[in-house]
Amino acid sequence: MSDPAPTFTLTLRRATTRDAAAFAQLMGDPEVYAGLMQLPFPSDEIWHTRLADNNTPARADHLQLVAERDGQVVGSAGLHPSPQLRRRHTAVLGISVARPAQGLGVGTALMQALCDYADGWGQLLRIELTVFTDNERAIALYRRFGFRQEGLHRGFALRGGVYTDVLSMARLHPQPPTLAWPDAG
Repeated sequence: MSDPAPTFTLTLRRATTRDAAAFAQLMGDPEVYAGLMQLPFPSDEIWHTRLADNNTPARADHLQLVAERDGQVVGSAGLHPSPQLRRRHTAVLGISVARPAQGLGVGTALMQALCDYADGWGQLLRIELTVFTDNERAIALYRRFGFRQEGLHRGFALRGGVYTDVLSMARLHPQPPTLAWPDAG
């Protein structure tokens, strides 16, 4: 089942340090952080530092978006390129949607924006992610955007006192850029 189109105005924009409190609130929701690699009790200060770091010239290739509904942050998503020279064509994707906004198309809008950026601007051939094996909604969303399962990682992360499995998934650029050479004739 696909997410319905939002019946509200959704604004996507690059995250700034002014969003630190909203990130702390979003990532502090037990039903949100349980599906992510985040920890309980995030602080505004931690998120302020992370967002400030992402907005430096040295990390301009990192894209961290927020989704706003009526001025409230209801989701976030990011692409974080590999620092390794031989893997600069890859980025790790992370996404989160506030509980009240889940199932309303927020995740779809964020995924579309990230994929459009990766394909048209980010020089990315490959986007990678991990997802808990029981997060069926997220897995379905990723599959709709061309992600394929590449592996199963047993006991990958501690979640609520239990070592939990994740899937590794990746998406390759559907039409990698080419250079059109003029005819030699």
